[in-house]
Amino acid sequence: MNALNDSARSGAESLKFRSLGGWVELPSDLQPALEGQVQADVIVVGAGFAGLSTALELRALGADVIVLEQEFAGFGASGRNAGYLLGSMGVEYEFFANRVGVKQATQFIRFYDEAVPYVEGRLKTLGIDCDYNPSGVLRAGVHSSQEKRLRQNMALGQKLGAMTRFVDGDEMRARGIPSAFLFAAEQCGGTLNPGKYVSGLRRAAIEAGVRLYERTPLLSFSEGAVITCKTAHGSATAPVMVLATNAYTPQLGVLRNKIGAIRVSALETQPLSTEQLATLGWQGREGIITPHYTMESHRLTAHGTMVLTVKKLGYAYGSKTPNIPDQGAYKALAQVLRERYPALQGLGIQHCWSGYVSGAYDFLPVIGAMGAKQNIFYTVGCTGHGLGTQSFAGSLLAAQINGDKPELLAALQHKTPSILPEPLQWCVMQSGFAAAKLMDTWTDKKVRKDKARKG
Repeated sequence: MNALNDSARSGAESLKFRSLGGWVELPSDLQPALEGQVQADVIVVGAGFAGLSTALELRALGADVIVLEQEFAGFGASGRNAGYLLGSMGVEYEFFANRVGVKQATQFIRFYDEAVPYVEGRLKTLGIDCDYNPSGVLRAGVHSSQEKRLRQNMALGQKLGAMTRFVDGDEMRARGIPSAFLFAAEQCGGTLNPGKYVSGLRRAAIEAGVRLYERTPLLSFSEGAVITCKTAHGSATAPVMVLATNAYTPQLGVLRNKIGAIRVSALETQPLSTEQLATLGWQGREGIITPHYTMESHRLTAHGTMVLTVKKLGYAYGSKTPNIPDQGAYKALAQVLRERYPALQGLGIQHCWSGYVSGAYDFLPVIGAMGAKQNIFYTVGCTGHGLGTQSFAGSLLAAQINGDKPELLAALQHKTPSILPEPLQWCVMQSGFAAAKLMDTWTDKKVRKDKARKG
């Protein structure tokens, strides 16, 4: 592979795009596509964190469950995830507290934070080995100008019930955190291999008797007391359906006025040598995200590589989700790698990938029911922090479908602002991305200036 310096000089064209993402492969036991007519108690559409978690929880309650997946389990956002089991630190407290009020904001904090032990428990119960490292997650600043905003946001989070602490520069250095990161807010959780996690859920679902149909896109569905889902070579009927289709939901003609599909990107380096790891430090391998307006995330993997994500967002007109490379994003991430880790200048880039997350204008989860009979449930709007929340949402939806009334699920209900029609939506998204990039570029310029001043 090309060395980082070479890739930076030639642009991102030399970086290898991986269409499956960085964590998953086509399963050796690919489940057959749906053919003919089948029936169940519940049809789940989408075999990612949310869909498989919902199916598993329903199956444990005795339900007969069908899962329809357009490719294979984990192909979408779940298999392209950065692998952070992260609580409420993944949201901007001030923004959503102003949106829903302090009382309801505390319930959203509960939802995010309770998702962490929920997933940790599922890993043990289902026997999923996904390289989970419960190291905690740091939201770490790269310039002193970020500290005031970070502290203010952390203080509001604590007021709302978030368990977060400030980590000063001395502690950062004592823990061996890479020197690019000056201070941080810290929360429980950690990092894992999302491909192994979603594959573990898939294995558990199949063993539990969930009928998983892969390579089976949903073409259409009809509402009513009994829901019929049409596929290319068959149909499935059930009195209840769950849409766990995340960013792909608008393409089904559903929730187009509530969420948009946002493209995020990642790169993975070649394995670090023993010498490079020693130079880097980072003994705890904590997951790191930054308080940029368009965040950077930095982590080490169990197989000795480094994964960086985001830095640049994308939006395709009409919330479409083409599985294509974003060379501009890869170039931006390659620059981040070079600037944050100057001691690793010769480290090569193994491959890059992109995927889509769903987001609402208020950045909050969109979970509810629709249809004339209110028997079509959905969970979307993870805004890039869905590993824990979408897994946990599956548990809450399963309980509700079973006839319970989860208090926390009811507390999450709110009026999601409507998304503008195209082409206004495209204009708003591009303007928002440009504004965030402008502010982040200013911060990064100050980092470079400070480094130049210090020699």
